[in-house]
Amino acid sequence: MIRSMTGFARQECQGEWGTLVCEIRTVNHRFLEISLRLPEELRALDTELRQVISNALRRGKVDMSLHLKSSNGNMSIQELNIDILNALNARLTAVRHTLQAEAPISALDVLRWPGVLKEGERDSSPLLVTAQDLITQTLIELNEMRSREGSRIHELLEQRCAAIAAQVAVVKTRLPDIANRQRERILARLTTLSAQVDQDRIEQELVILAHKMDVDEEMDRLSSHLVEIRSVIASNEPAGRRLDFLMQELNREANTLSSKSQDADTTRAAVEVKVIIEQMREQIQNVE
Repeated sequence: MIRSMTGFARQECQGEWGTLVCEIRTVNHRFLEISLRLPEELRALDTELRQVISNALRRGKVDMSLHLKSSNGNMSIQELNIDILNALNARLTAVRHTLQAEAPISALDVLRWPGVLKEGERDSSPLLVTAQDLITQTLIELNEMRSREGSRIHELLEQRCAAIAAQVAVVKTRLPDIANRQRERILARLTTLSAQVDQDRIEQELVILAHKMDVDEEMDRLSSHLVEIRSVIASNEPAGRRLDFLMQELNREANTLSSKSQDADTTRAAVEVKVIIEQMREQIQNVE
């Protein structure tokens, strides 16, 4: 079953490190374009996460973000950066010597200095494993939503295929009458001219005219393309590009039908087919 390229999914989980939230948004795009926003603790997963997303999605613009919210009771352990503290003390000593006066400074002021406190080392492997599982679950939810939207697109495409097939049936039914009327019109015109004509030559010209008007081949190709479209949208493979190609083929046959039309009803049918094709093309732009 075809899938839409538009979707949204959100999952979250909690642990000793806090709350991890994953959000994925996708919209239609010609290729697969992935944009990641990760917290510093999960930067190491960038390459691996892109591969996971590539395995789950084939086309679309993907915007995925991970947010890590530390729990209130889980204060991060901070340590003194002795190197920066010694450097800062040396600068303070130099300032006092230059000013030849004591520069008042408290321990709290020193702790506020950028870089004096640094995050303590902690094992991030549990968080990395949890993040991978969370993203996998979010992708599953996303694809479920994209599949539901794809089912709706599938129904619309089926309806439009049926509408085109109905127009093809109408044209096929009218073809013999159109040919007969065209023949009678030409013979009546010759009768009004009261001219001596070669009957064999008339028959030859009528055969040539009938051949130029013949749209049986176009009707057969339109029907064949409709069968292929139904086959594609029923498969489990990405179908967007294939369907886009089939829309071009349908439109080509509809244009030929219009150019060969010899009556108003056939012209209206050709126009209706082209309108339906454009409606299908709009839906297909969002198919993965």
